[in-house]
Amino acid sequence: MSRYISAELSQRIRASAQNRCGYCLSPQRLVMARLEIEHIIPLIKGGSNDESNLWLACPLCNGHKASKVEAVDPKTGETVPLFNPRTQSWAEHFRWSGDGTQVVGTSPTGRATVAALCLDSDLDAIAVRQYWVEAGWHPPEAI
Repeated sequence: MSRYISAELSQRIRASAQNRCGYCLSPQRLVMARLEIEHIIPLIKGGSNDESNLWLACPLCNGHKASKVEAVDPKTGETVPLFNPRTQSWAEHFRWSGDGTQVVGTSPTGRATVAALCLDSDLDAIAVRQYWVEAGWHPPEAI
């Protein structure tokens, strides 16, 4: 299957995602790399280039997600689907830590996604978010 995403489709996805990562909510204006069009269900796992399977992710989140579609909830030990930023509400599965630098999972899907994407433990991301907090740019509100 082709990885090609048309410019028109890319623009629609960026607009729908409000130009921010579906997992950590980092906005394009603060990320030093282009947000990537990610396959919610990766092509290697049978996903498609249909708009319903595409969303935005920052390079860190997309790199940690790779071809994962599920992960273990560290609290229950159950394997659950990862968060789907296109169809699920961020605020129903996550919240920001008290200092605004880490994503905290509040549901089995949220906790599993946090663990799989290192949303609470990627030291580079946490350091950068700390600067964003100090500048008054972070944490962003959930969509």
